[in-house]
Amino acid sequence: MAEEIRSQKIILFDGVCNLCNGSVIFILKKEVRPTFKFASIQSEAGKELLDYCELSSDYNQAVILIDKGVVFLGSTAALKIGQTLKLPWSFLASTGFIVPKFIRDWVYNRIAKHRYQ
Repeated sequence: MAEEIRSQKIILFDGVCNLCNGSVIFILKKEVRPTFKFASIQSEAGKELLDYCELSSDYNQAVILIDKGVVFLGSTAALKIGQTLKLPWSFLASTGFIVPKFIRDWVYNRIAKHRYQ
């Protein structure tokens, strides 16, 4: 399985979160070309991927990007995903990296914390 993971771009998302499900639909509509595979963290595949990422099986902090075997979390994952989308989203995501990571992650964590509301 590890070899397969290293050849793909995979997005893990919280399958019970409406915001996360909406984000998957948004990504599918805005991809320049089909790039990502998706898995809910609650699925069997998702649990195996969480293990690959060395995250606990109850991890549910919104989105995880596995880009050819490299794991990205939080705002970095969201921005890296955004960079692959059509304009203007790719441009906005790229400029988002100007913001210091601790600020990006603070904002991201506030949204993730309240995403069920």
